[in-house]
Amino acid sequence: MTDDNSSDQARSILQSNGIDAPEEGKSKGPSQAAQLVALARERYELFMSEDGRPYGVKRNGPNLARPLRGKAGLRSELSLIYTDTNGGAAPSQSALSDAMTVLEGVAQAADPRVPHLRTARHGEHIVVDLSTSDGGCVTVGPDGWQRQPRSPVLFRRSGAMKPLPAPISDGDGLAKLRELLNTDEEGFHLLVGWLVAAFIPDLPHPILTFRGEQGTGKSYSAKMVIGLVDPSGAPKRTAPRDVKSWATQAFNSWALCLDNVSIVPDWLSDALCRAVTGDGIVDRALYTDDDVVVLEFRRVLAMTTIDAGALAGDLAERLMTIELHLIPDHKRREEAELDSAYTDAHASILASLFDLLARVLAVLPDVVLTERPRMADFARVLAAVDKVQGWHTLDTYKASARDAVADVLDGEPFAQAVTALVDQYGQWTGTASELLDAVPAPEKLPKKWPKDPTRAGGQLKRLAPALRTIGIDVDDSKRGPKPKKQRLYTLTASADRRCETASPASPQGVETASDQGEQGGRYRGDASVPPQSKGDAGNAEGDAGLFAASPRRTIPDLHESRRGDAGDAGDAALRLLSSDGTPDDYEAPPVGPNVGPCIKCGIPTIRYGTYGHPKCNDCRAAA
Repeated sequence: MTDDNSSDQARSILQSNGIDAPEEGKSKGPSQAAQLVALARERYELFMSEDGRPYGVKRNGPNLARPLRGKAGLRSELSLIYTDTNGGAAPSQSALSDAMTVLEGVAQAADPRVPHLRTARHGEHIVVDLSTSDGGCVTVGPDGWQRQPRSPVLFRRSGAMKPLPAPISDGDGLAKLRELLNTDEEGFHLLVGWLVAAFIPDLPHPILTFRGEQGTGKSYSAKMVIGLVDPSGAPKRTAPRDVKSWATQAFNSWALCLDNVSIVPDWLSDALCRAVTGDGIVDRALYTDDDVVVLEFRRVLAMTTIDAGALAGDLAERLMTIELHLIPDHKRREEAELDSAYTDAHASILASLFDLLARVLAVLPDVVLTERPRMADFARVLAAVDKVQGWHTLDTYKASARDAVADVLDGEPFAQAVTALVDQYGQWTGTASELLDAVPAPEKLPKKWPKDPTRAGGQLKRLAPALRTIGIDVDDSKRGPKPKKQRLYTLTASADRRCETASPASPQGVETASDQGEQGGRYRGDASVPPQSKGDAGNAEGDAGLFAASPRRTIPDLHESRRGDAGDAGDAALRLLSSDGTPDDYEAPPVGPNVGPCIKCGIPTIRYGTYGHPKCNDCRAAA
C-alpha cells in the first residue's frame, strides 16, 4: 500500500465517522486518538460482557470476541492498523490510552453479550470452538455433527488455549483411546461418559481424578484427556498459591488439571467445589482504585493423586475416580511413542466422541432417574450413555463416589469416632457437648479434632453429606427443652448399615434383647419427645421387630429373667428419685449416652441422656 492510498483510506474512514479530515497540503488534522477511535468503530462491533469487560468483534469476520486491552487485545491490532494507514508512523502511548478510554465508553453504550469459552449451547446443539484463526467450529446435535466455517455463537479465547484438530471419522476412535489408557473396562467406560459430558457446558461436571501409585501413568493420562477437550500449552498445573491466581487460571481455560495433588488447603477445596457448580470472584479493575470486575466461570476439572483421602468431604463428593494400574516394565512405552500415537489418533477420537455425544443428545430428554445422586445432571448424561452403549457407567460412578467418601472418612479421626458410636448404638441423640464426651478421644488429639462443642457441631455438619453416603443420617433440626433449648443431634444408622454391623452371634444378623443388654443397648429413643408423650412409634416398631426376630426367648421371658439381676443394683442410681415415679422427676446423668433399666419392667436395654425416657418403648407405648 502506497503512502497516498493509505492517507486516502484513513481520510475516508475519518470522514465517515464525522471527523474532519485534513486536506492535502494542510499540516493540522485530527489527533492520533481520534483516528484510532475512527478505525476501531469502522472495523469492530464493541460491547461489554455481563461481567463488565469490554470486547470487540470484527465486522464480517470470525465470531470471536477480542478484549480491548491485553496481549491479544484490540489495542495492539489498532496500533498496527494505524501504522499501516499512516505511512509507518506509530501512534503514541498516550493516544492509544485515550482511544481505549473512548472505546470503552462506546462498548458500555451497547447491549451486553456473553462470550463463551471453547463450548457453548445453541438451541438443541452444542457448538465446540476449534480455536483456529479462521473461527471454525463443530456443531453437534441430535442429528449428528458437522464442521462450520463460522460459529453461530460468540466465543472468546485466551493465551492458554490451543487449537483442536478437525475431527475425522477414521475407524473406531474410542478403541484407539482405550489402547492409550491404563485402566480396566469399567474405568474406561466411565471416562468416556465424562468426556462426552465435558462438551456440554450447562451442567456441573465431577472432578475427574486419576489415582494410582507411582508408575501408573497418571500425569500422562490426565494430559491426554484434557487435550481431547481443551488443548493447552500447560494442561497439567501445580496447585495455585491463592484464590486470585486460581481464578485467573480457571477464567482462561475451559478444562484444566491439577497434577500430583497430595494436600488441598481448605480455601482451594472450597474453590474447586465452587468451580464445579459455578463461581464468581470479584477483583479490582486494572488501573482503577474503586472499580471492580467479576470473573464468572464453571469449569471442567481433573486432578492426579496418590491418596484422595487427604481431601475434604465436600470435595470428595464431587470426585469421579479412575483407578490406574501399575504398568509392568516390559509393557512400558516411551513418551515420544505415546505422543505420536496420540497425535495420530486425536482427530479420530474426537469424531467418535462427537458421534456418541450426538446419540446422547437424542435420547437425553427421555432419560429419567429414579434416584438422583449428587451431580444429578451429570448422572443423567451417564444414564443416556448407558442407554445408547449398553454400559453400566452410572452404577460405576455411584460406587466410585461412595468409595471416595469412605476414603475421606478414613482420614478423619472425628468421623471415625462418630461412625463407631453410631455402629455401636444404632441411633444416638444428644448435644454437641454430649457428643464430644461420648466419642472416644485419642490420647493425642489430632489437628482436626474439635476443641469445643461449637467446633464439634460445625464439623459434624460438614461431615453430614459424607456420613449420609455411608449410611449414617445426621439430623440437627430439633432442640432440647427450655430454658437452654440446646441443639440436639440425632445420628441414625440406615437399615442396611445396621445389618452390615450387626453382631455375628445373633441369628440372621439380628440382635436379640439379651444381646442388646450385654452390649449396653443399640437404640435410643428420640430425645426431643416430651416426657409425657406416648413414645417414638418408629423406635417401638423397630425394637419390637428385633425382639420378635429372636427364636430363643420372648419378651415376657426377658422381662422375667432380667428383673432383680445383679445389673440392676449397679443401675440403681439411674432410677427415678421421686416417689410418684413419673418420668418428669427423673434426673439423668449430665452428659453422654447412658444405660439403665426400664422403671416399669426392669429390662436394662434403655439408652437415654439428659432428655431421655427411663422406660422401654413397649412400656412407653402401653402408657
